[in-house]
Amino acid sequence: MRKTLLPPAAVVAVAVALILPSLVISAATDESAWQSELTSWRAQRAAKLQAPEGWLSLIGLDWLREGDNSFGSDADNRIQIAAQTPAHIGVVRLEKGALRLLPPAGGFPKGLLVDGHAAREQALVSDDSEQPSKLTIGTLTIILIHRDDRFALRIKDPQAPTRVAFHGLRWYPPNAAYRIRARWIPYNPPKVLDIPTVLGTTTHLPAPGAVEFTISGQTLRLEPVLEEPKSTELFFIMRDATSKTSTYGAGRFLYTSLPDHGVAEPGEVWLDFNRLVNPPCAFTAYATCPLPPPQNRLSIEIPAGERRYHD
Repeated sequence: MRKTLLPPAAVVAVAVALILPSLVISAATDESAWQSELTSWRAQRAAKLQAPEGWLSLIGLDWLREGDNSFGSDADNRIQIAAQTPAHIGVVRLEKGALRLLPPAGGFPKGLLVDGHAAREQALVSDDSEQPSKLTIGTLTIILIHRDDRFALRIKDPQAPTRVAFHGLRWYPPNAAYRIRARWIPYNPPKVLDIPTVLGTTTHLPAPGAVEFTISGQTLRLEPVLEEPKSTELFFIMRDATSKTSTYGAGRFLYTSLPDHGVAEPGEVWLDFNRLVNPPCAFTAYATCPLPPPQNRLSIEIPAGERRYHD
């Protein structure tokens, strides 16, 4: 029997007709998986905020002076804690950058623990070390934070009004148009960026490179920093035009994976702006947030990610 041969154009048309449905199904499956993962990640974000020691539990941020800093609920303390707690808990001595816990006049109150052990006079370690000291008494947790050249007591309580009154997060609907593959441009050597903070100070963080991407026909650029020398994520401190209307005025944060070929080589980075989040300062007055540097303040709107928490 004689075989009927299709012309080349017809062969191509048949191949496309066979392949196209599978490509459409694959794309739909990928988007469904992405949306499912994003929904789960957003739920985890809210759960982390509401954790007993999450950002919503903050009730105090008190800066230490050189010398002795007494703390407790009584008004005669250098640092007065507005919570149900002993009148005098202890004294933190700050001396040339060294921290030491001393007992108050009547001795340490019963139940005060340092790293899970009964309190005693001892050296304390701030949060810029691998194992910072943690003081606990009743429902309170106290750590020492080090910001630039200053130290402070950060105080948390799961009964904090901000945690008790938490009413959930508000998000833009997921939008795949704001999930963007960006070009990674490494800096060799890395830059050091001057990052302003809500405290009116400036901190200095390494920027290993920049990302370049296109939104609405505009080519844009952002510079991320590394929070720690061994960071496994890029940290973008940024602001866009929605900050004037529907997102937090000071800016938002975005964390991404490292570039596909590492920070020192050219490559690509996925920017999923659906994961833009409010900084801790959007929820509490007791946080020490960085602010976007000038080069990360975009003039366009990015209506994706987390919206304002407070109207």
